Amino acid sequence: MAYDDLRSFLDTLDQEGQLLRITEPVLPEPDLAAAANAAGRIGEGSPALYFDNVKGFTDARIALNVHGSWRNHALALGLPANTSVKDQVEEFARRWDAYPVPPERRADAPWQENSMAGSDVDLFSVLPLFRLNDGDGGFYLDKAAVVSRDPEDPDHFGKQNVGTYRIQVIGRDRLAIQPVPMHDIAHHLRKAEERGEDLPIAITLGNDPVMTIVAGMPMGYDESEYEMAGALRGAPAPIATAPLTGFDVPWGSEVVIEGVIESRKRQIEGPFGEFTGHYSGGRRMPVIRVDRVSYRTAPVFESLYLGMPWTEVDYLVGPNTCVPLLKELRAEFPEVRAVNAMYTHGLAVIISTAKRYGGFAKAVGMRAMTTHHGLGYVTQVILVDEDVDPFDLPQVMWAMSSKVDPAQDVVIIPNLSVVELAPAASPAGITSKMIIDATTPVAPDVRGNFSTPAKDLPETAEWVDRLRSLIAAR
Repeated sequence: MAYDDLRSFLDTLDQEGQLLRITEPVLPEPDLAAAANAAGRIGEGSPALYFDNVKGFTDARIALNVHGSWRNHALALGLPANTSVKDQVEEFARRWDAYPVPPERRADAPWQENSMAGSDVDLFSVLPLFRLNDGDGGFYLDKAAVVSRDPEDPDHFGKQNVGTYRIQVIGRDRLAIQPVPMHDIAHHLRKAEERGEDLPIAITLGNDPVMTIVAGMPMGYDESEYEMAGALRGAPAPIATAPLTGFDVPWGSEVVIEGVIESRKRQIEGPFGEFTGHYSGGRRMPVIRVDRVSYRTAPVFESLYLGMPWTEVDYLVGPNTCVPLLKELRAEFPEVRAVNAMYTHGLAVIISTAKRYGGFAKAVGMRAMTTHHGLGYVTQVILVDEDVDPFDLPQVMWAMSSKVDPAQDVVIIPNLSVVELAPAASPAGITSKMIIDATTPVAPDVRGNFSTPAKDLPETAEWVDRLRSLIAAR
């Protein structure tokens, strides 16, 4: 099933027992963020949370942890709730091959029901804002899809970027945004500032679940997130035209904020509790002037808790980080079997691969660090054999403990790029990167004593399915 907006997905979560409505009064701080934090600590199957009785807000509807379990992630893709993680990643990769699926433009978007513009803009009157961690420097919009265009090629549909960035509310009509240098919006802003121009943007809140997934996906510069959303949905993504910028925005959004990133203007933004499980400090960041806000009647404000994993963000960006890396690597190295890049947005990656010759696995690891996503994120790569499941951590630890000679199988490369938010970076944006080759040596590499491995019995895979069926039927 393809969802056109957040509300229809919340209805499905409710029907599947994956939405917990909390009706008793709660405080905006610390209760909302603490509840979302707790959702990541209660184990697999954690539900989305819905609050509509928040003290201090007269008419707030707040959704948290919407993507915050593998059950919810499966339902977002229209899969059975009990679909395994490995199967979800494989299905994600299969649907990827349907790209591109052109979007469908629709009229009468629900967010057109209400609007404010110019001096009437007041974000605080529309959004029930609250801090996510007690050390945050202010209120954040951290689950928005931000739309921008290449100033040098504004009519190129593929170069129109839809991405997720952290955005701090710094005034009733002012925001601060952090454009990571490796991300498309940073390229757009650089080009605009070189031309002495502001960069128009549209910020959409409360989107359909697949659009939110795609907005956090590493894609090629001229690849359309809307066309990828169509591939993952199995149906064209519905879009509409934003009234001020003319940009293509999701049809089903709860709120659409339009304005400009003001050229060469910077203001202190942060600190913020990040996906790394650490606060990032205050930095001078670009400033957004909000010129128009369009919103549904009684909008649902969707937010995302970030902190020490696992939290909702890890479920949200897990497969959409794994699959692009898998596709990019496999295009050059067909021996690559699977990629697990679900740890801290792919700062650490586990890759299973066959080998052509000795040293081959290390070459795959080095290539992973120079993919679109790897340039900014992949700092540690563990290579395992093709018969090791990179999503099965006990198998991975067995490979590391039994096959790695630290003197010869660990490669450290200094002074490479990484996202500035990486806590271990020194200085910010620069780090050493590491490859651990936990594969079995092959000729001409004849080290070790690996000639008589114990393999799974041929009937084991069949019995895995039989046991799962028997357990489910109890």
